Amino acid sequence: MDLNTTAVQRDASRLSIDGEDLSDPDALLNRLKVNRDVAPVDCFRGGTAEAKRVFRRFLDQRFSAYEANRNQPQTDNVSHMSKYLHFGQISPVWLALQVREAVAESNENRAAFIEELVVRRELAINFCEFEPDYDSYTCLPEWAQTTLAAHRDDPRPHHYTRAQLEAAETHDPYWNAAMREMVHTGYMHNYMRMYWGKKILEWTNTPEYAFRTTLELNNKYLLDGRDPNSFAGVAWVFGNHDRGWTEREVFGKVRYMNAAGLERKCDIQGYVEKVEALMNSTSRS
Repeated sequence: MDLNTTAVQRDASRLSIDGEDLSDPDALLNRLKVNRDVAPVDCFRGGTAEAKRVFRRFLDQRFSAYEANRNQPQTDNVSHMSKYLHFGQISPVWLALQVREAVAESNENRAAFIEELVVRRELAINFCEFEPDYDSYTCLPEWAQTTLAAHRDDPRPHHYTRAQLEAAETHDPYWNAAMREMVHTGYMHNYMRMYWGKKILEWTNTPEYAFRTTLELNNKYLLDGRDPNSFAGVAWVFGNHDRGWTEREVFGKVRYMNAAGLERKCDIQGYVEKVEALMNSTSRS
């Protein structure tokens, strides 16, 4: 038994919940009907103390480049707070106050972080609160469903099964790196999540199947999966909270992303190398 388990047992003994014996947390967890195929990761640790340590390190070392680099997946200029927020281990109010008190930082960095933490997060929470089908293809706006339906029989340039996708066995090294980052670490850079989802839409046989596959993989592997941000993010891939764009095959008027865009906007090869280094230094156990 490790120290963390001992602490859990000590804290659990102070709780009073009818119908459950909290003296043996392992036995309680073993009764849960959850997918145990995904092993734990060793690159992130849970808990409020750890969340605060990670965030203070972010403020000290990376926040000064947040606005410039938050969409640069080859960097690590992100807070890594989404998983802690998802599990209720850190307060968004505490995070906002810490950012406000970081007096040495520019207003641009503060505004960009608050926009992610408050505006986008609250938009996702409201989406799940008021959209009964938030986890279903039918949550998409009418224009998106109409345009995708009009192009559902378009030929796909590549076609992959879910097993091939899950194993990162595609022709696209950038997409494969994103999938490996998610499977291996429980995390995927936000910018790559958009590209990752768009390619599943492009490479599977129907938009409905693509939606289901994207959401299931997202929720299976990401530590911040099964979260309003996840449901809203997957729906965005298929047109939710977006507008129509130039019409093209498969996507219709839904926003398109391609590898050339990655190469133009970021050091995507640097991202591939970063993921390879992460895989060599960490493990799922």
